Amino acid sequence: MAKSRLFYEKEELKTYPIGGRRVWLLFIVILANFIAAYEAQISPVVPMLLDGLKMTLTEYGLISCASIIAAAISAVIFGPIADRHGRVRFLVPSLFLTAICVFLMSTVDTVMGLLMVRVLLGLVEGVSISTTAGLVRDFSPRMGRALAYGFWTFGPVGSNFFANALAAWTLPIFLTWESQFIIQGVIALVSSILILFNIRDLSPELRSHVISNLDQVENVNKVVQNVKKEQKQKSGEMLRVPRIWALSIGISLFLLTYLTIQSFGTTLLVQAFGYDNAEAASIAQYFWTLNLFTLLIAGWISDKLRLRKIISLIGAILSLGYMMYFATLVGTDIAEGQLIIATAMLGGLMGIAYGPWMALFSENAEDIKASLQASAWGLWGFIIRVVAIAIVLISPVIVGSGSGWDTWLWVCALGGLVYIPLLFSAKGPWFNRSLSEETVPPPEMIG
Repeated sequence: MAKSRLFYEKEELKTYPIGGRRVWLLFIVILANFIAAYEAQISPVVPMLLDGLKMTLTEYGLISCASIIAAAISAVIFGPIADRHGRVRFLVPSLFLTAICVFLMSTVDTVMGLLMVRVLLGLVEGVSISTTAGLVRDFSPRMGRALAYGFWTFGPVGSNFFANALAAWTLPIFLTWESQFIIQGVIALVSSILILFNIRDLSPELRSHVISNLDQVENVNKVVQNVKKEQKQKSGEMLRVPRIWALSIGISLFLLTYLTIQSFGTTLLVQAFGYDNAEAASIAQYFWTLNLFTLLIAGWISDKLRLRKIISLIGAILSLGYMMYFATLVGTDIAEGQLIIATAMLGGLMGIAYGPWMALFSENAEDIKASLQASAWGLWGFIIRVVAIAIVLISPVIVGSGSGWDTWLWVCALGGLVYIPLLFSAKGPWFNRSLSEETVPPPEMIG
């Protein structure tokens, strides 16, 4: 029995897209992830919010915690649902709801009002991580997957850069935190309309195939034409595999510094180095600039070599050493130019480890069951948000107790250390591709 489509859903693709059409669909998915991530950005105006709403850093941490819990729940719930019913069905309405929530943010005048809107925003934002991550896998063969996920990361990474850059440019003009949310809402609404008319899902039959390179597309399309019955999805299969948990937990702990800069980057630079809000936002953008650049470069190299683990390991070791060095800079009198370089290097080295990891995680999940990508990414979305909850709850306590941001950064470095042994749980070559690595796993049997 064919699935009935909702009014905003276009017919599923029955043949795998190639050429410019595939690139365009990837762009639309990346734009959707960017919008969902950008609309959740609040870090550049946190110091102004603290003053404007007479809110303590601990209260802000609790509000962020509630929002992240909401996002974690929606990510882990909607991942398996999207695998069964399609990604677009849930992604499109979530984007429009996100735009509404951001406009509501500009009207908030109490701490309770901020809490309510941020929780609602978290619920709809959590849908995007599993649905868009699944769509990136759907439209990217393994030969180019790390680069594709690098661009997908332009959502959380690029949105941090964009939010900080836009705040640094517009805050001196408009002078209010409300202005940032009005700007965000307009961008979200316009982009959501574009996405609505262009985004598509692959058919379930196509999603069940593993495609290593574009040369296989013609054969896969022929096979799919003979498939008559859709396979029943069992998302629990993904949850029973230890390496999916290990990889999810490991990278989430490695990203402690990343998540800290995302939540408190401007605040950290204001409190630890004495810069004003606009200057701190301007400096923070360089973390995201170099992070995005190295994500793409490391992803491209790992695609060319088809070696994910060794590149991620090198990045993790370099990042760990630099995290510890950066912690020693906190509280020192450092020139703005030097701090820009130091902040950029911190983000850049993390990108080397994170870029190949995304392709590694996707391929490990794909080898378990190709059609359950959203379930795997939903699990990771849940775990990384649990880690983010710990950050917003614990870091203000540590910083507020007098230990300072340097102590918290040492905690982040410890998290980076945990990732290294867990990386060894992943399947895939370290140095030389074997013949089995070049051979695509057979398509799942349907029916």
